[in-house]
Amino acid sequence: MSDRPDPLPTPEQVRARLDALRAGRGYLLPHHGALAAAAPDLHAAYEQMYAALTRTQRHLDPFEKEFVWLALLVALKEAIGTHHLQMFRGAGGSEAQARAAFRLAGYAGAAEAFEFVGQHWQDWFPTTDPHAAYLDGATRLGDPSIPDATCHLALLAVHAALGRQWGVAAHIRAAYAAGVAEEKLVEALSLIIWPAGVNRFVEACTTWFELMHAGAVTPSARFRAWAETPGQGAFRR
Repeated sequence: MSDRPDPLPTPEQVRARLDALRAGRGYLLPHHGALAAAAPDLHAAYEQMYAALTRTQRHLDPFEKEFVWLALLVALKEAIGTHHLQMFRGAGGSEAQARAAFRLAGYAGAAEAFEFVGQHWQDWFPTTDPHAAYLDGATRLGDPSIPDATCHLALLAVHAALGRQWGVAAHIRAAYAAGVAEEKLVEALSLIIWPAGVNRFVEACTTWFELMHAGAVTPSARFRAWAETPGQGAFRR
């Protein structure tokens, strides 16, 4: 088997590929053309991963998935992701529910204040549990039509995308307490791979792994198999 990529396409093949992509997605972004013209094998792999990551119906229902996406796009200031706004509407999302996603995305920054209090002033506020106080605020900012579990999934993804592990830990613990399926946590976290990169996903999964090891959450048998596998972490000489 050769590691060399396929021959570069002709201009006609590039146009045909982009026309097919536009027809399938309903829109086209400039990077699609760059990959189609210079790295068609990478472009094909890119499209396959995009489909598996964002279009495949897995564990989140359409509203849950698009609510998570809406909070993510706001938190990361990804104005270009307007197709997800259409998908949110298509999943039955209302403007009031969108405002809840906006509020939650903004509130995520408050986690750093509660983290600070827990690290430096806990003796001054001994009856204040920083995680519980932060989560109480998140619950108040939701919408009556949106389950708390869905809000936890959205904020879990936001904190993971921003690399804020204190918030990741808070929402993983809250999700377990609320009985949220672990598969939904994986899917919500995996969405950040596209806008924030795989390293943020690795960091969030590391936090989850450490919570399982510490006994802070009780995993199911399948996830315990992950937690009990030795030798996980960065390569060491």
